[in-house]
Amino acid sequence: MLTAFDAFIPTLNAGIAAGGANDADHPAARHVRTVWISDVHLGTTGCQAAALLDFLKHHPCDRLYLVGDIIDGWQLRKRWYWPQSHNDVVQKILRAARKGCRVVYVPGNHDEFARQFTEHHFGGVELEMQAVHVTADGRKLWVIHGDEFDAVVQCARWLAYLGDTLYGFSLNLNRHLNRLRGRFGLPYWSLSQYLKHKVKKALNYVTDFERAVAHEARKRGFDGVVCGHIHRAEMRAIDGILYCNDGDWVESRSALVEQMDGTLELVYWSPSHEAPAHSKVEEPA
Repeated sequence: MLTAFDAFIPTLNAGIAAGGANDADHPAARHVRTVWISDVHLGTTGCQAAALLDFLKHHPCDRLYLVGDIIDGWQLRKRWYWPQSHNDVVQKILRAARKGCRVVYVPGNHDEFARQFTEHHFGGVELEMQAVHVTADGRKLWVIHGDEFDAVVQCARWLAYLGDTLYGFSLNLNRHLNRLRGRFGLPYWSLSQYLKHKVKKALNYVTDFERAVAHEARKRGFDGVVCGHIHRAEMRAIDGILYCNDGDWVESRSALVEQMDGTLELVYWSPSHEAPAHSKVEEPA
């Protein structure tokens, strides 16, 4: 039986062999020490690949962490969807690795097919179940996707699949709403994020997840943790542990960035033709 990864191999090979016509960094690029991105969901209609590619061109880095759910194997098993913009993102990442950027891929639950290849390299990309990053100012961060702290994924997988289907429906509706908003000159708005913030149980789930991840990071002796999974960008201290969630590229279009001095910044990206990007810089301890 053909798996999502088997079907994806030709695409990766094409990305490695492709030329560098679209690889130039933007003239206004800001070189940073480290970038973390997750929950890109390549292979879905909700993936905002063009915005991600624009972000990567503006942020060349020494280290790039792919913190899970980069490729959506769940959706690719249902229906093959792979436009050129998704291939452009793969090519950009692979060429960054070839040019000397250290690229570490920590698979999530949607790209769990890649977990069988952890501790191997593919096209210069390191696949790891988890990673440890030391910032320029000496802090030790635990890098995980985070699905192991999601009781729904671990204990009721059928419910996770159902939730994924409903989530996909909301993203499709959101795309049509934003197309209409764009005609009236209104900025991008996320329906599903709005619903999450309005539903008390969803807020409790997010809070429980954040505290569980931070607690485990503390128990393991880390100064902080970087994760994804819940599609909610955040950076704050929880019981003395720095909790960072780099968000996603279907709704918030966000990434975590480390500046050269070790300062961490949560960037919410908007391509140049939209409203300016904004960010949240960590507060001094």
